[in-house]
Amino acid sequence: MNLVEKLRGKIVVSVQAMPSEPLYKEECMLAMMASVVNGGAGALRVAGARDVRNAKKFSLPVIGLTKPSELPQNWKEIVYITPGVKEVNELINAGADIIAFDGTMRERPDGSSIEEIVKLIHEAGRTAMADISTLEEGINAQNCGADIISTTLAGYTLESGEPSEGPDYVLLEKLVKNLNKPVILEGRIWEPQDVRKAFELGAHCVVIGSAITRPQLITKRFLEGLK
Repeated sequence: MNLVEKLRGKIVVSVQAMPSEPLYKEECMLAMMASVVNGGAGALRVAGARDVRNAKKFSLPVIGLTKPSELPQNWKEIVYITPGVKEVNELINAGADIIAFDGTMRERPDGSSIEEIVKLIHEAGRTAMADISTLEEGINAQNCGADIISTTLAGYTLESGEPSEGPDYVLLEKLVKNLNKPVILEGRIWEPQDVRKAFELGAHCVVIGSAITRPQLITKRFLEGLK
């Protein structure tokens, strides 16, 4: 079974924290990874070479990406998820099995193209995962050679508008109908029924982050529910 097939029907857990957050400490992130693996995670999605290397200690596929230590105010306008060749090489050297990158059609800070990013990933024998926000971007990423298309950026770019309260099922359906590559649902997944619906609509697998690994956001959500 190839790596992409191993993800079919699985829940991938995104274990991430910003450097300014208490859980960013290496021992905390490693403990979080161990906890979600014990809970049945089918793969791990982590940010940065340090966490990729630690995630490789578990016998699961590792999706690696990079992010800046602090997001600028104009984060919806810029490419910041594995933005260029330098970052891809960092993840390759750290051992990521799948490399997630911004697969939108916006200009990359180092001037590289999606085709160049995908070629670099493939030459290293790794799998290329394009994080996109619209159907047009998904089609373009597939045409550029991406192996997996993910809805990660839906609602988080100027092109995709404001985020819906829950997962972007409309985009998921469009991608499944128009692409021949596996489509992953990621973003604003909070309930088990969200996961069931995603698979009913044809998602290859589902990535869950905040609802499992971001306690400050979970707490905030409960407090907002009281208003």
